[in-house]
Amino acid sequence: MISSDINFRQVARALTIVENDLKGANALLKSLAFNNDVPIIGITGPPGAGKSTLVNAIISNLLQQGKKIAVLAIDPTSPFNFGSLLGDRIRMASHFNHPDVFIRSLATRGSLGGLSAKTIEMADVLRASGFDHVIIETVGVGQSEVEIAGLADITFVMLVPEAGDEIQNIKSGLMEVADAFIINKADRDGADLFINNLKKIIRQNNKQLPVFKAIASKNTGIDEITDFILSHPKMKNSRRELLLTQKAYHIIQQKMMAGINKKKLQQDIAKALTKPGFNLYSFIEGYPPPP
Repeated sequence: MISSDINFRQVARALTIVENDLKGANALLKSLAFNNDVPIIGITGPPGAGKSTLVNAIISNLLQQGKKIAVLAIDPTSPFNFGSLLGDRIRMASHFNHPDVFIRSLATRGSLGGLSAKTIEMADVLRASGFDHVIIETVGVGQSEVEIAGLADITFVMLVPEAGDEIQNIKSGLMEVADAFIINKADRDGADLFINNLKKIIRQNNKQLPVFKAIASKNTGIDEITDFILSHPKMKNSRRELLLTQKAYHIIQQKMMAGINKKKLQQDIAKALTKPGFNLYSFIEGYPPPP
């Protein structure tokens, strides 16, 4: 564990500078010195699967091991104000004031997979700040969950028995991104059948991925998940080039879109719609207009 204390106020300020592209953001990112032994743990899955409850339980176990933990909770972006709903910070309230836990919420900013280049940059800030583990909780929205592959060293895909027939539609890409599956709410009817079906699909994809049964609200199965995290600190080293390529892609994409403001875009479209013969593709081709 890093022996020096972490100045949470400085970390929060650095995250704010990076998230909002304030003056000095680029220089700050270039100055980051990484401890490559700090794993980033991604937890993704559908809404209502209990991801925040699970993260809360994992934090408790890691704290017992004397670890310092940072959490980026990716909240759904409101379609009305383009802001974070901050629900995850409320659900993790029991750890919010703990001296060894730092929690920050980040809006998805319209990214389909619940991630944005800002997520990557902010995770790197946390990784360079002296934490032992960085946990990213992402919004699960179908096959776009594979975006987490460009960020996490260990990725948990979380499901619930209620997924039912949906398990037959699991995309092969999801198998590629998962290092392990977590079936939460495993005390519900049909859980064992669901788990057996999932294991069959994993075998059919020629994979050997662990499937953990958990009841996060009762702290059941959390020890096994925590042991898996501690015994696989840098699971994807062999895929380092792929991960860095994915990171670079997102960051380049973000920079290319830097001049596009979604609110301004909506206003410009509203104005263009008042003119006869509006064509979306012609509008996009000339957007943004020269200053």
